[in-house]
Amino acid sequence: MKQNYQLTMTACFVGYIVQAIVNNFAPLLFLTFQRSYGIPLEQITMLVTINFGVQLLVDLLSAAFVDRIGYKRTVILAQIFAAAGLVLLAVLPEVMRPFPGILTAVIIYAVGGGLCEVVLSPIVEACPTDNKEKAMSLLHSFYCWGHVGVVLLSTAFFALFGIENWKILAVVWAVIPAANTFLFSRAPVGSLIQEGERGMSFRELFTNKIFWVLMLLMAASGASEQAVSQWASTFAEQGLGVSKTIGDLAGPMAFAVMMGLSRLFYGKYGDRIHLDRFMIGSSVLCAASYLCISLSPLPFLGLVGCAVCGLSVGIMWPGSFSKGAAALPRGGTAMFALFALSGDLGCSGGPTVVGLVSGALGGNLKLGILAGIVFPLLVITGVVLCSGMTKKTRRGTTG
Repeated sequence: MKQNYQLTMTACFVGYIVQAIVNNFAPLLFLTFQRSYGIPLEQITMLVTINFGVQLLVDLLSAAFVDRIGYKRTVILAQIFAAAGLVLLAVLPEVMRPFPGILTAVIIYAVGGGLCEVVLSPIVEACPTDNKEKAMSLLHSFYCWGHVGVVLLSTAFFALFGIENWKILAVVWAVIPAANTFLFSRAPVGSLIQEGERGMSFRELFTNKIFWVLMLLMAASGASEQAVSQWASTFAEQGLGVSKTIGDLAGPMAFAVMMGLSRLFYGKYGDRIHLDRFMIGSSVLCAASYLCISLSPLPFLGLVGCAVCGLSVGIMWPGSFSKGAAALPRGGTAMFALFALSGDLGCSGGPTVVGLVSGALGGNLKLGILAGIVFPLLVITGVVLCSGMTKKTRRGTTG
């Protein structure tokens, strides 16, 4: 890689840490919001829905404007929105009614998170790296490390200085996207589409069969990841009878660490590993982890299954992005935006399916997770179909 693009890669890695901050910092404060401002739990739950809802809307709308203003301006705007939202999270509840103030801040930093998700992957894909799949996997590992860092460092801050000083920490976290604005302003940002070419239109994408297989693959990847991740803390508390803090560390934290290690491993050794085989093998391991979680009579083994699930899903999301870029090289911003939208829908749909099945079966979370085994099976189906269709297309082109 040309030396000047090292700064671009570094800024993109930090960009995924920024997304981890905007998604995972506020949930650590939900009980504090409830106690300090008297906000009902129903409204607090709405903060999560609004955060991801805004990011979905940004995914959908970004294809219409990102190419016009360019990747560089867009990613700088993403950092500015994220930083502003985090600062306003500390300020607005004190200058207006608390819930509307917090909600306004969440909406602002959610715009930043959504823009990050849309443009960071194509920016890395456009960098002159030797192995795109390795770079993509390494990029997405930084979301995992960001998630781990937010939980651990925030917990340490609260223990040392008291959770009542959370506003100071919100401003400290805002320094990261603010500094990343400077990095992106200095970094070269390329384009997926070469000069004189144009990206695929929505019509071209929607009439392409491979595109729909890739959309299925993205949705199934998101669902496979979040179906266990979102319920891991509850599973740890119910199964082991531990506190919320220990449940968070034993459940979601273990999941995030293992997922990050998986992405880091492929980011280092991906040039020696066939992506399709790695994704299929990971999906089989994911299905096995679902079985372990849902059928094991020992709670500890179920918790091990949660960690193994994190290891198994690590390649799914970045691998799907890489397969899409290889199968549809002219896909451009529209394709990446729609992939992000499909993946986010899977992220919200997977936990919902687990919750609905659990509720219908008397609150049995194990059976809900067992129903989720369909998601890694869909990933295998998507990889096989995409590989077969891509080979057929190439034979037709060369023949």
